[in-house]
Amino acid sequence: MEFGQFILAHEGDNLGALALAREKYVGEPFDFDLALTTLEVRRKLRDKVPEWYAVPALCYPLRLSGEQCSSSATARYKARVALSACGAANRLADLTGGLGVDSWAFAQVFGQVLYNEMRPELASAASANFRKLGADNISVRNRELRPGQVADVLAGFNPDIIFLDPARRSEDGRKVFRLEDCQPAVLQLLPELLSACPLLLMKLSPMADISLVCRQLSCVREVHVVAAEGECKELLLLLERGYVGPWTTFVVEDDAVMALNPVDQVQGLIGPGIYTGKILFEPGKALLKAGAFELPCHYGLEKLGRHTHLYVGESVPEELKPFGKVFRILEMLPLNKASFKEIGKRYPQAEVTARNIPLTSEALKAKLKVRSGGGVHIFGLHIDALDGNGLLVCQNS
Repeated sequence: MEFGQFILAHEGDNLGALALAREKYVGEPFDFDLALTTLEVRRKLRDKVPEWYAVPALCYPLRLSGEQCSSSATARYKARVALSACGAANRLADLTGGLGVDSWAFAQVFGQVLYNEMRPELASAASANFRKLGADNISVRNRELRPGQVADVLAGFNPDIIFLDPARRSEDGRKVFRLEDCQPAVLQLLPELLSACPLLLMKLSPMADISLVCRQLSCVREVHVVAAEGECKELLLLLERGYVGPWTTFVVEDDAVMALNPVDQVQGLIGPGIYTGKILFEPGKALLKAGAFELPCHYGLEKLGRHTHLYVGESVPEELKPFGKVFRILEMLPLNKASFKEIGKRYPQAEVTARNIPLTSEALKAKLKVRSGGGVHIFGLHIDALDGNGLLVCQNS
């Protein structure tokens, strides 16, 4: 049995039971342990990278690489950013290749791609996988990336842009997000990288502090906050050698992209009034991570509280809708025991969110005694202009 045939034959198997049956496959012309790991990783890639999942002959030697790799959508977005930065240029070096999904996406828009990975088992697998995927414009290297070795890693490949995705796990396996804790040592490598190439695209943890890392790296031209399926997935920084000035922030929610204006800092707060019948806008993860707390005010919405980050208005402009959720307010009540009892009876099924009040969303849900689901969303929040807390009962719009 060939490797790909084995993968297809056992795709839905219990992997623990399959592992116990290893003696049955002694003598088969493939690595049984590699096949087991591949089956496990493929399950993670089914929806994440369906183009790779569709090729059963691909192999994946490390479980962690399947968890950490980009999705097809985020990889293609990185390729768009890199190509836009380079213009007509056509050579990209991915110096922290990993599973290879980003290199594969880069190869679809760049003429030549260099993939480098320090772990030999990943580099070997990527080389074979790229051939099976038809990505014959990717050259593979297995070299250590550390200070003083950038020229050796590139070794005659003159990129128009370099991509770097530092590992965000400590030696004991903990997740990290500070530049100082990532590997390779980005801050020490930066002068060499920018000496070798004028442009550097870097992927960082979505938990990273944007202002802090931009100060540390100093020549950041663009910041891309990438969210998908309601989660902030990636933080991308585009650096340019010698660049001085403010960075432009782009927020990305699935297929929608918006450039933020750093000059606009108008603070809008709503005064006491009637909320029933108005529209409530809840910003998505990308807008919140980017710190664009005043942006909805520039679209005619009014902010309910300085630290509440919810907005009301008569309507939400179409260009803003992809970057958050839109609700219609059914009613407003004070945040107290009587309201908890009343709301819980009238709306036994609802989603619940707490904002800027001394309760978590789960605690508020417990007090309301509602179960999840339905088309109603209840917000517990602080409203600055009323100097108090309230409950907004909303309907998905």
